[in-house]
Amino acid sequence: MAMSEPGLSRSPLQSHNAAMELRDLILGGGFAAGERLLEVQLAERLGVSRTPLRSALAQLEQEGLVERKSTTGFVVRQFTFNDVVDAIELRGVLEGTAARLAAERGISEVQRAEMGQILDRLDQSLGEGPDDMDLDRYVDANGTFHEMILVLSQSAIVRREVERAVRLPFASPNSFLERQREVPAFRRSIGSGQIHHRAVADAIWRREGARAEAVMREHARLARTNLEYVMTRDRSLMNKVPGLSLVVT
Repeated sequence: MAMSEPGLSRSPLQSHNAAMELRDLILGGGFAAGERLLEVQLAERLGVSRTPLRSALAQLEQEGLVERKSTTGFVVRQFTFNDVVDAIELRGVLEGTAARLAAERGISEVQRAEMGQILDRLDQSLGEGPDDMDLDRYVDANGTFHEMILVLSQSAIVRREVERAVRLPFASPNSFLERQREVPAFRRSIGSGQIHHRAVADAIWRREGARAEAVMREHARLARTNLEYVMTRDRSLMNKVPGLSLVVT
């Protein structure tokens, strides 16, 4: 019995790591939409046994990245344009709710100062113009801002649902930011995003729940604008934005 315990304790960690690596592979275009995931080959590729691999696949099934077929096992999910739009809209609704709750429940002076520091980091990362932008710093601070909104909501339920939603391949607040360098149209949306950040923070501090919710939902729609640019103006970017390689038209 004693000899089996280390293996048992490692299994959840192996499943977690396998899920993370497999998620990155799928979103990075390592598998085509609709492709069957063969357990033996995949276990060898990830360096795990089939038991933690199956747990990892079950996790990604819950996230919506893979689906189980009765005859072929797991396959990579295909998404339509409307699926992508729905994922973005869902994040907007949930984060809007988080912002409203934060405003209604109130935040402390310490939390206000912390939010101000995050906003200042975002401003500093923008530089004097597009060529001076520190994109890596912006992406990091942007993620911190969105996480702070969830903390301020004081709602474990809303936080859990947002975290579930942003695992969808296009719903993360940073989904399109990672390709800002290559796409001028994406870069221009950053300025609008920072205006939204400051407006949401101001509404929360003033305890204006409806305003905070409305601006946060509008903020999420920037991702939809960028998506529509890719789908209608420059489809060559499909394989450059994580997850969009899974969209079928």
